[in-house]
Amino acid sequence: MVPVLTADRLTVAELAAHFHPVPGYLAAASSGVAADLTLAALRADQEAWSQGRRGPADYDQVVSRTRRLYAELVGVPDSWVAIGSTTSALVANLAAGLPAGAEVLVPEEEFTSIVYPFLASGQLQVRSAPLNQLAAAIGPQTAVVAFSVVQSATGELADLAAIREAAGRVGALTLADLTQAAGLLPVAATGFDLTVCHAYKWLCAPRGVAFLTVRPDLIERLTPVSAGWYAGDDPWASCYGTDFAPARTARRFDTSPAWQAFAGAEAALSLFVRADLEEVWRHCSGLGDRLCRGLGLEPRHQAIVSWPDPEGCQLAALTAAGIQASGRAGRVRVAFAVWNTTADVDAVLAAVGRPADIAR
Repeated sequence: MVPVLTADRLTVAELAAHFHPVPGYLAAASSGVAADLTLAALRADQEAWSQGRRGPADYDQVVSRTRRLYAELVGVPDSWVAIGSTTSALVANLAAGLPAGAEVLVPEEEFTSIVYPFLASGQLQVRSAPLNQLAAAIGPQTAVVAFSVVQSATGELADLAAIREAAGRVGALTLADLTQAAGLLPVAATGFDLTVCHAYKWLCAPRGVAFLTVRPDLIERLTPVSAGWYAGDDPWASCYGTDFAPARTARRFDTSPAWQAFAGAEAALSLFVRADLEEVWRHCSGLGDRLCRGLGLEPRHQAIVSWPDPEGCQLAALTAAGIQASGRAGRVRVAFAVWNTTADVDAVLAAVGRPADIAR
């Protein structure tokens, strides 16, 4: 059981105090790090498992509590939330329910977990447009517009209001990937028909915990392509036989949970559901703006900052300086999380040969 936190809202400083990554860890966009609570929960679970004190049924409440925490984080009832292990498998529930020939619109260079499930069907028309033109590209033929709220490669933010308004005009469904947004900035899943999120990035959960939210009136339109015993109305009565009795809520899209990962996810989400995410966003995007100024770039108001690095030289310089960043799409990418400070910005600038005082 995760300890109860007493503070109604955690400040950036209070949230950051739960994390202790090595200096220069600027890779939350690739993978978060475990908080103290998460590590303690994982160790306790592993010890109990090693002693034979954990069985499958023991995790049901862990999964239920984690589902409720995520629902609270994104502002929906927990009956809207399905759990899984990967975002692509959750997206496949929508892809399988679309009629042959339906058009799916995605941003150019979108992360492929959002794109491939539609392409893999072999029966859908997948079209792409630049992210800043996505709303304008939505037309009468568009059945679904699928996109990340925050782009993985560049950190660019989608124009949510414009996309929702354009999709609403033509009756297109909106599928938003919150993986690079949840835990970093306030997001409301109620603003979209469906959302997906893997929790191992900004929410700092172990890998293997993903979520799908589905507007209730759409549940019957989706196909539970990975239905198994956990998708049953009563999972423990759905272990055998040919009677298919799926849950009446979004739980029909559940896949069997990665139990140990959920033990850590519950602890991680118990922190972020109490965080002041507006302050977290100001802190992280503020560091991003500081870096942009130091690099001679226009501030982008993003927590993820990337710039061209076709030969990988800048990434190599950061690595040599002990800074953990990443290379994406011919660019070097750094990501500022709640544990990062201005010292991290100055370290990046020093590593790439830019004077730190420019950023101030």
